[in-house]
Amino acid sequence: MSVSRRQLLMGAVASAPLFALTACGSGGGRQGAGGGGGGGLSAWALTGGPEKVFRDTFAQWNKKNPDHKFKVQYFANDSYKQKIRTSVGSGNGPTLIYSWAGGTLKDYVASKDVVDLTDKIPTLSKRAIPSVLDVGKVDGKVYAVPINNSQPELIYYNKKLFKEAGVEVPKTWSELLDAVKKLKAKNILPIALAGQSQWPELMWIEFLVDRIGGPEAFNKAFQQKKGAWSDPAFSKAFAKLKELIDAGGFGDKFGSVVADNNADAALVYTNKAAMLLQGNWVYTTFTTDAKKWVDDGNLGWFAFPSVEGGKGDPSNVYGNPANYFSVSSKASKDDQDLAAKFLDEYNLDDKACDELIDMGLIPAVQNIESKLEASKDKDFLLFTYNQTKNAKSFQLSWDQALSDKQAQTVLAKLSAFFLGKATAKDFISAMNGTIK
Repeated sequence: MSVSRRQLLMGAVASAPLFALTACGSGGGRQGAGGGGGGGLSAWALTGGPEKVFRDTFAQWNKKNPDHKFKVQYFANDSYKQKIRTSVGSGNGPTLIYSWAGGTLKDYVASKDVVDLTDKIPTLSKRAIPSVLDVGKVDGKVYAVPINNSQPELIYYNKKLFKEAGVEVPKTWSELLDAVKKLKAKNILPIALAGQSQWPELMWIEFLVDRIGGPEAFNKAFQQKKGAWSDPAFSKAFAKLKELIDAGGFGDKFGSVVADNNADAALVYTNKAAMLLQGNWVYTTFTTDAKKWVDDGNLGWFAFPSVEGGKGDPSNVYGNPANYFSVSSKASKDDQDLAAKFLDEYNLDDKACDELIDMGLIPAVQNIESKLEASKDKDFLLFTYNQTKNAKSFQLSWDQALSDKQAQTVLAKLSAFFLGKATAKDFISAMNGTIK
């Protein structure tokens, strides 16, 4: 079954810490319905994605802790997002609060709705991949911990079309532009892009800003510093992006392509497009919808190229580091301690890691190479695992890191830029205007 970004983002994403440094974890539990401060242990999570992993982990905890069972309620994404904000604000939220970190976590911390977990998760802090754990920090303290699989973004490519056009895997921006030129000369669409969905366009500007200015450029915007979007890295990135658009890198029909039905991936495996910048979740689309094409050795992948003169580390990645659990400050002290124990010791066990890997997903924990080596998809899994593990910076996608209102502005203005209806100056001005 193929799994889209929206299913994973909204149904359970990202990476997971584990129980032993050389294994994936231990223990867990589940049940019931649950809510609010001081009424026993409770958790809310999302349906879909790796939901079974949560159910199994909570079930193990409940079996081993019959006097302190978690009551767990599962929600569809939209209903969860509507319910959680109101519930947390009124003090009626669950003990374990599920989130994507980013701007939502910052709000929780500012409102003192979640507790500082820094000194309560000693084993988890050691086994989680540092770049993923960092996303759950605010002002250097841990307020949320990763709970499932990591989703870095990368470029997939059609080896058959690369060979036809005499193209090598590009390692720099100049080499990417040269590849576009050669592919166009062979009447091959260089890059598939689901422009109608808008969020896939975001990946291009995110990586360019990072490669040019490093993670500091967007971090200033994330921290809502006045005029942050005027950092030169943004205008330089837009100049590079315009260069690619004007070169015909995406063709002229990308505005009608939709990601949620995997139309962008289909352009690659039907030999119509040579490249696709997408998350590691698209791998299962290729292996499910185009199994023979993949088995014949046509699918390749590589990291986003470096930009000449840029100061961003080539190991930096964007995507969805994980989904996260925080502990409610409204829970009783005993429940807070039990919830922290669950996160530190039971969060994901060996069975959970095996289940994620079987789904073609990457648990974001250290020392699981042997598990990945044993997978039929080991080449891809090891590549994306090493992407995550070795990243100097793993930044959350802008539309998840920013507030809902800011995310809407980002997507709308960027889409207008891709369609030639807005300039970089328009985008920067609009985004600066969203900072209070």
